[in-house]
Amino acid sequence: MREVNFNNIDLNLLKLFDALIKERSVTRAGQKLGLSQPAASRGLGRLRRMLGDKLVIPTARGLELTPRAASLSEPVAKLLEEAKQIVAPSTFSPNEASGRVSIATTDHMTFLLMPKLLSKLAETAPNLDLEIAAPSGDNVKLVVQGDVDLAIGVYDKLPDRFHKRALYNEDFVCLVRRDHPVLTKHWDLECFIALSHISVIITGHGKNVVDEALTQLNLSRRIAVRLPHFLAAPMLVAESDMILSLPRRLAHRMAMAMPVEILELPIEIEGFSPSIIWNERRHDDPAHIWLRNLIIEISSEVNSSSKALR
Repeated sequence: MREVNFNNIDLNLLKLFDALIKERSVTRAGQKLGLSQPAASRGLGRLRRMLGDKLVIPTARGLELTPRAASLSEPVAKLLEEAKQIVAPSTFSPNEASGRVSIATTDHMTFLLMPKLLSKLAETAPNLDLEIAAPSGDNVKLVVQGDVDLAIGVYDKLPDRFHKRALYNEDFVCLVRRDHPVLTKHWDLECFIALSHISVIITGHGKNVVDEALTQLNLSRRIAVRLPHFLAAPMLVAESDMILSLPRRLAHRMAMAMPVEILELPIEIEGFSPSIIWNERRHDDPAHIWLRNLIIEISSEVNSSSKALR
């Protein structure tokens, strides 16, 4: 291993490296850091010499990472975040804060929680902006890379050095259009599986929990429509004879705004608990603690207002 003279290392280049990893473009990475394209290109050359690797390789699909760059991406992101914590104030004053909080979550959780969060931010931290990140699978990768402050969803296994806090317990019900013929019939499992169904799978792959429960009974249903969006599905229900299984709180919100009716699910399905997750490197950040507590407070309010729905 070659000896490295630490005095010759420009730590500012690590910010360029982190931007290159996230943007996969020299030009966009430079713009993110306020650098011209030539300056960013020169910085990339210095980075390559400093790390002894090409780091990124141009392809028809954009820049691709070398194995060494890929292996360094998370340690560098962690190092930069820890550097921020060193110079950051030890306390956090929401009314004096500016910038942006970024959250990764589903359309379902956005609909239920974000209006209240936006209201709380306007009241207590008026100069903080809210960004809901474009989804990326289960959004864990976005938290790992530091692209978002935290994620909200349903999680079983998480990477090492992750934290999780459950927000509330939830179960499923069914949704049909308001004048659906099934509303005048005896409602049971046989009637349920005879209908055409809409299935929501947020990640786009795997089985819906309803199908898993039916499989245990050696039963199946016809899925006429598959989609990854909870909020679009009730609109399809309102204009068709299809049925949709979805979380109870969301179903009641939809029933207040659309011509749909709620039916109890005629099959036993285990409930779930949405959680907030975050990386260890943000765990002790006062601003992050404040944001987490704010979301927990909002979730408690949503939970209290929904108890009458059961």
